[in-house]
Amino acid sequence: MTRILSQLLQAPEPSFSQGVQRLERANGAPNHDIRLSTKVSQETKTKLRQLGLDPSDTTAEELYHVLQERVRADDARLTKQLRSRAATHVSAEAEVVAGMAHALQEAPGSKECFALKATSLRVIIRKLAPKKAMKQLGYRSLDSFLKHESPVAILAAAWVSESESWKQQLIASYKRLKPSDFETRQITILHPTSKKWRELAENVVARRKHNLLSFKELGAIVLLPLPKDVPAGAVTASLSLALHELNEIRAASTFLKLSQVRADFGSLVQVVTNDEPLLRSDHLDQAVPWRIIQRYYAHLSDGFRDELFGPHIRVEDMSWQAIESVLSHFEPSFDFWHDSAHLGLLHDGKPVSLNVLDAALNLCNQLPFEQRLARAFQQALGHELLLGYLKRDTVEQTILNQLQPTLATEAVTA
Repeated sequence: MTRILSQLLQAPEPSFSQGVQRLERANGAPNHDIRLSTKVSQETKTKLRQLGLDPSDTTAEELYHVLQERVRADDARLTKQLRSRAATHVSAEAEVVAGMAHALQEAPGSKECFALKATSLRVIIRKLAPKKAMKQLGYRSLDSFLKHESPVAILAAAWVSESESWKQQLIASYKRLKPSDFETRQITILHPTSKKWRELAENVVARRKHNLLSFKELGAIVLLPLPKDVPAGAVTASLSLALHELNEIRAASTFLKLSQVRADFGSLVQVVTNDEPLLRSDHLDQAVPWRIIQRYYAHLSDGFRDELFGPHIRVEDMSWQAIESVLSHFEPSFDFWHDSAHLGLLHDGKPVSLNVLDAALNLCNQLPFEQRLARAFQQALGHELLLGYLKRDTVEQTILNQLQPTLATEAVTA
């Protein structure tokens, strides 16, 4: 069964199997790998039946194309819903990105975050003037730029306009930040629409193949304008990625809140900005992504310990929302994708993903069966494997015992 997981994850061997064996030994051999493999197989067959397919007589390529048509139809309905939402709540133009921004603001789950203050970001921007971004958006002076654009919008424009050297200088400046430079506020969702922003977005979206910018240290998501004729699946992919980033911002927020007592707080802001914080665990014999801890406690209603997380963290801070569940909150047809993020069918050593993000990306990029993506599925399956061991009492206790000492002494980067 470990071999099946290894193939689905396309993990390197023999290191993957050896790692699972160590997890099993450390937790009293619960056979979680076998149970997870069986669960994935059974639930994938159930999804095939929901699609009207015979699990015993359906090829992987047939499943792939049926999933493409399914997400195509769901994407069309979602696009219609978002345009309607924009016309009702935002503007008469009914632009899909405006509807997307409104949907994110109304999405289930906490929108509170611990993020860099606008005043502190302005200080950084004044010292590191983003001249290319100013030119792109038609500003002649930094004062005018700061007056007419929000600091988040300025950083977004700079991030896609300035050089790598400028970005590195920005991140280097974060090392001097203190907890007093941060505040608790609502997550920011921006969708700039001016003519200059549209011109900037046109080049950026064409180059990056998506319209999303996310800044965990700012607690902000910026949605760039999309071209009028977007390919099928692009709206679902964009909104799914944005929902993923909402979860990432929530996780980064709780980590930074807990890190306020650290002398190297600024260095931890750099870690959050560049990648994600990881915590070491002897029982798991590997570094544990903080997002796993976040997700674990989000689904452990009676397991939150005030003595561990207080006074900075409340139980509602440990929010995590399944992407497909939130999508169905906006468009009910996405109910089909519930609990499918970690499901896949193995074919010649490579999975066919039932993850809605993979399906949408495959569709909007018009990828043939042989070039199909499965990264979101593999990440979700890997998290399911690790979460299963976190539920074991001995491993949980190890994580809880080491959490505060790790935060107090060492931040681990990927």
